[in-house]
Amino acid sequence: MKTSRLLTVLVGGVFCLAVMSLYRMLELMQGAELREHPDTPGGQVDNVSHNFTVFMCVFQLLDVYDLLPFDNPDGGAWKQGFEISYHGNEWDEQPLELFLVPHSHNDPGWLKTFDGYYQDQTRHILNNMLIKLSEDSRRKMIWAEISYFSKWWNDIDEQKREMVKRLVRAGQLELVTGGWVMADEANSHYFALLDQLIEGHQWIQRHIGVKPSSGWAVDPFGHSPSMAYLLKGAGLQDMVIQRVHYAVKKHFARQQTLEFQWRQSWDPSPRSDITCHMMPFYSYDVPHTCGPNPSICCQFDFHRLPGGRVYCPWRISPQPITEQNVQERALLLLDQYRQKSRLFRSPVLLVPLGDDFRFTDSSEWDAQFSNYQKLFDYFEQHPELHIKARFGTLSDYFSALRRRLSAAGSTLPTLRGDFFTYADRDDHYWSGYFTSRPFYKRLDRTMEATLRATEILFSLTLAEMRRFHGNGQLVAGFPAREHFQRLTAGRRNLALFQHHDAVTGTARDAVVVDYGTRYDLIFQVNLINASSCRSCQLMRTSVSADGQFVCRFDFLSSPLTDCFCVRSLIIFNPTEQLRTSVISVVVDSPDARVVDAQTGRPMAAQISAVWEEPTRASTESFQVKNTLLRCSVMSLNSHSPEMLFLRLQSGLVRQLQVQFLWYGTTSNRDKSGAYLFLPGTEGGQPSEPPLVRVSRGPVFSDITSCFRHFTHRVRLYHLDGHAGRSVEISNMVDIRSEVNRELAMKLVTDVANGNRFYSDLNSFQMQQRRTLEKLPLQANFYPMTSASFLQDSTSRVSLLTAQSQAVASLTPGELEVVLDRRLQQDDNRGLGQGVTDNKLTASLYHLLLEDRRGGAQVRGWVEHLSLLAHLSSLSLCHPPITMVAPSNSQLPKLRPFLPLSSSMPCDVHLLNLRTLEDAQVRAAPGNTWKHLETPGDTFKHLDLCFLC
Repeated sequence: MKTSRLLTVLVGGVFCLAVMSLYRMLELMQGAELREHPDTPGGQVDNVSHNFTVFMCVFQLLDVYDLLPFDNPDGGAWKQGFEISYHGNEWDEQPLELFLVPHSHNDPGWLKTFDGYYQDQTRHILNNMLIKLSEDSRRKMIWAEISYFSKWWNDIDEQKREMVKRLVRAGQLELVTGGWVMADEANSHYFALLDQLIEGHQWIQRHIGVKPSSGWAVDPFGHSPSMAYLLKGAGLQDMVIQRVHYAVKKHFARQQTLEFQWRQSWDPSPRSDITCHMMPFYSYDVPHTCGPNPSICCQFDFHRLPGGRVYCPWRISPQPITEQNVQERALLLLDQYRQKSRLFRSPVLLVPLGDDFRFTDSSEWDAQFSNYQKLFDYFEQHPELHIKARFGTLSDYFSALRRRLSAAGSTLPTLRGDFFTYADRDDHYWSGYFTSRPFYKRLDRTMEATLRATEILFSLTLAEMRRFHGNGQLVAGFPAREHFQRLTAGRRNLALFQHHDAVTGTARDAVVVDYGTRYDLIFQVNLINASSCRSCQLMRTSVSADGQFVCRFDFLSSPLTDCFCVRSLIIFNPTEQLRTSVISVVVDSPDARVVDAQTGRPMAAQISAVWEEPTRASTESFQVKNTLLRCSVMSLNSHSPEMLFLRLQSGLVRQLQVQFLWYGTTSNRDKSGAYLFLPGTEGGQPSEPPLVRVSRGPVFSDITSCFRHFTHRVRLYHLDGHAGRSVEISNMVDIRSEVNRELAMKLVTDVANGNRFYSDLNSFQMQQRRTLEKLPLQANFYPMTSASFLQDSTSRVSLLTAQSQAVASLTPGELEVVLDRRLQQDDNRGLGQGVTDNKLTASLYHLLLEDRRGGAQVRGWVEHLSLLAHLSSLSLCHPPITMVAPSNSQLPKLRPFLPLSSSMPCDVHLLNLRTLEDAQVRAAPGNTWKHLETPGDTFKHLDLCFLC
């Protein structure tokens, strides 16, 4: 027996080596750069029986993409797959163990608003859940969206809350993932992903006293390893994903690698691994979860029984299970279960039972549970069928999976990479939503930065107040409780917008307006900023004799008027390093000057025009931009408004041209919409010549090009530090007059990057991308949350962005980002409308040129932003917060408030300083640190505190 086991392992090892050689041949055949990596990609295992010991292999998803032909032959009943066969004796020694997992996917906004869905459906689902699960201890269910669960919790009495806790303790109800929402994984920044996870986990811990152990992400449109890493750090061990390219699913199903250990590309060890189950079929609804034939699986969705509102599109309705038909029905269903089981390495099978907003009616609960229980009873009464079926949760399933794998001495393969860009059929790639509704994507990042700054300043203020009296008590009169309530509301509204139909721009117009209204509420956290900053500045001078807090600042949101009076500006730097930044203030006089409040000395400043129209400057408003330092470190030469030459002090020169182009939509029946990008031929550039303005000054110089649909500006700051080592690019886009058109900005460089470039995943890590000719144009666009770069052996050109959008490198040396999309039609993914609520939208970038000559060349799949790029990106995403004292206030002399005695190391980022609840004033600061990655370094996290 031991010899047999050893032989199996050796055979697996030889197979892995053979596949690794195949991947290496693919690299060489494509003329790609030879790359050496300590973890060589592994292979696939085909036709593995359930008692086969699988050799541990590590494979890279990039190599799978190189390997796949991306054809789409008709697979028969499983259209996107293949015929599945079995002999019938595969389960004689190890019976099939099946877990049917009831679920109801509740979108926190999509076709209806969050509140609309809750009132019409979600509260009824949860109310019925309490009743129906309590009726039979064999019944189970999972729930994911804590935003809904917490709202329902507030509506129920204490008796029902105790019922919920009993169901959780009994294992009948499992809260999965534990996030405030089922978050989008393409557009969301990791700060917001983590924040919504913390908010949900804290709520669960505080009210129910448990911690989630399994993740459930069945509807995000593609999946990121950044989310997997955050889940693992939050204590989860397992996760389920669904929306993966149909060709990748088919490949994984053939190789029986639908279950794997998902490992971070930058981590050579298994410490970040999380067990991942990929659902094999088209959707997470009942017709696509029991097995490969949806027409048969639909017959076992008992919500579709004749006479109801929902029916099977294959025109064969479900039948109620009776003594007369139970044998025939059970065997028909068992055949689907067995076929699906052949796609996995163990005889444990996960079968979800649910869909969007399922189990709303009491009758559906009865129909599903009673009919399935009759089938399960039949299976139990016939042991010759070798199946044990029951209702279960994700924890039940993964526990059984681990037990079976351990007993068989088997291991799951290890995968590195991400699952973008998603396609659900044909050439329908979901790369449109990477850009849809860019106004709200930009707003999301602005609110995120505001919330983070507020969290930090509020926590510092509370600590300073406790230190002020020396007894741990807060200064009387400071509205800590009210501020914390505002802070909590801000957190939850930001978290809600990370939902996969919110930040994605894929909700109905009225729902988007509702999200925007909730974001308006986040501006209230600026009251906390102003109040907290005032406290820190004037702690020793603005407290009256009775200890009352008496002074305040205002958040600067409008032009300063009456500039003949002295106005005090207070600048809060939300980053953890000293920085040189340009502060812009609009005033009503060109004679304004800026002085240091502490020393009284004048500061360098530049007065600029405020342009009301491309050729007309305002006579009532002026921009004052000031800074302390001036030092030119990069020169910017331009022979035309679109052609730039970037030169470093080292002498390296790169040519860069900025172009703009239009995309239309295809002439086929299926067209671009909120989700899909289905372009026609690449459009031409704007034909009209722009009006060009050139500005020069001691603080900055810029070139502004005014086109009909957008205004494009390139600016160079004459500053020391990272602020002066990049070129700022900004666009103001207005395409509201267009029909079915999308505007893109293209950077054309002389960088010899071949078919490879890099884009970030959630601003957390960089992912190599390969532009493949065998894929359609829209498939080569990827999400960019904050950064993308091209590089060759001598230089790197990085584009750092303040908003998420689609990015591609369709031609060597080019980097292309989609700025806005206006589309008149629905793309048949359920939204029922186009995207026509465009707004005047700003986009902001830093362009950075770096010399790679003489430096350590990192070879392999893993690359990182440089520390310079990190710092530039942080300054872009976290600008200084500017506040102003009221003009009629009698202020004492201002003094700096420096909570840090010195800057933190440049490779450490304070992600947040988050106030938790306590018994006194809900004020217990917690912190989260992030160690920034640099080329050649191992990515590390220090004191990663999830505060759960």
